[in-house]
Amino acid sequence: MHGQQAGTEQGEAVLAQALAAYQAALGRRLIAAYALGSLAHGGFSPLVSDVDLGLILRDPLWMKHRLAIRTVARAVRAGGSALQQRLSVFWGTPATLAGRARGGRFPPLDRLDLLEYGRLLAGQDARYGVARPGQEELLVAGAEFALGYLGETGNLPGRIRDRVGAGSHDRDTLDEIRHPERLVSRGTRRMTKTVLFPVRFLFTAATGRVGTNALAAEHYLDSTDMPAGELVAAALAWRLEPPADEAAATALLRRELIPLYAYYLDDHIARLSAAGRPALADRFSRCRARLLA
Repeated sequence: MHGQQAGTEQGEAVLAQALAAYQAALGRRLIAAYALGSLAHGGFSPLVSDVDLGLILRDPLWMKHRLAIRTVARAVRAGGSALQQRLSVFWGTPATLAGRARGGRFPPLDRLDLLEYGRLLAGQDARYGVARPGQEELLVAGAEFALGYLGETGNLPGRIRDRVGAGSHDRDTLDEIRHPERLVSRGTRRMTKTVLFPVRFLFTAATGRVGTNALAAEHYLDSTDMPAGELVAAALAWRLEPPADEAAATALLRRELIPLYAYYLDDHIARLSAAGRPALADRFSRCRARLLA
């Protein structure tokens, strides 16, 4: 627990560093800054978690401020530590967050996180006008993100490819799922995210709430007849402590990871079809076919 607390303090230090840089770069244009993700809702793990920062700027959006946001983020990530490299910045204005204007970077899942869990770091709370995403919007956004993570980025909007991360679409995640020894070789962060991503998406699709790792895993494990329960519980523990026996972890992944993803893909094929999103449902079907080939 002491190591986790020290890691949380390091994550908070990265937030403070980024916030100070943004305050200097944006000045009075910055209305409010928030901690998001696990540094806001709990469960932060220095081993695997991102450092998520949300910014609300005054309207209108100007190109120089867009450039400043990117420049500061790059400068912080260049600091060298693992947590600095995991800084993720979300930003918008009252108009973009209310849906009255385009622009910014606040996907629906992260906008919901801002509304439900955002912790004010500086400025005046400006969430009163933020549009709460509906359940279908959350379903579609989660599905698009998942397709990017699974390597199905063709024809996806550029904002989705950006959200997944530069270069992520070059990795064959489905190949790692089929060959878990390759997934284990990528490290604990990659391994736990691959297991828990579908669990979190299932939770949000079913509840319309932010799928924190703990809440999503609890919801999943409380359900009856769900596949891969042992793996989901293990991945939650791996976020805090890497598996002591990699051979046993590989065997568990080999036994339960494909059934977990098959269940997730089947669930979302049905949901997307019911929501009138046949193109996304078809792409999930293609992922399923690749997974089980």
